[in-house]
Amino acid sequence: MDVPIPIDLDTWPRRQHFEHYRRLVPCTYSITVELDVTAFTAALRRSRRKSYIAQVWALSTVVNRHDEFRMCLTAAEEPAVWPVVHPAFTVFNPERETFACVWAPYDSDFGAFHDVAAPLLAEHSRADDFFPQGELPANVFDVSSLPWASFTGFNLNIGGNSWNHLAPIFTLGRYTERDGRVLLPLAIQVHHAATDGFHSARLVNELQSLMADLSWLEEPPKA
Repeated sequence: MDVPIPIDLDTWPRRQHFEHYRRLVPCTYSITVELDVTAFTAALRRSRRKSYIAQVWALSTVVNRHDEFRMCLTAAEEPAVWPVVHPAFTVFNPERETFACVWAPYDSDFGAFHDVAAPLLAEHSRADDFFPQGELPANVFDVSSLPWASFTGFNLNIGGNSWNHLAPIFTLGRYTERDGRVLLPLAIQVHHAATDGFHSARLVNELQSLMADLSWLEEPPKA
């Protein structure tokens, strides 16, 4: 079982920033961007693999590169970092017009991740329960999809113990075409105590680069 690693506050460059945005001026912020996924979608049209799972894997890969997006609080409410975080993502039940939340263990190999995630989506596409797999692990982050609408702005308001929620939340929209390009809306909601604008911008840029590098989408030749 993964255990979060406490951050050494004496050497942490963001200690003052964390304390300021956690206790003095607690706040979250959101950013909405459009990713150019022209080559990404073209490659997936030639593949048996699912676009949504590829989006979730790409997000998971970049999130797991950086401590800022794997942060949590210890029982003493001190900052810590999970060694790895896993995506929890939504699957829609069209008959009930409700969604379920499922999760899959992150794997750095996209093919291996797809082989686990695809059956989960199929199995729970008619789920009645919100969490059909039971309680989620502590080290997950949330991804949701709005494939019915494209958007240029999206803001998620978190109540209750939101100041303890340091994990990022991602919302994906419907593809849209403009000037010969295919664009994917992505909204990112983060706690400012964990993540500054620099870190969110780096995540967006790395995600854009990953979705332009199609090598990970290549399928092995059939035996």
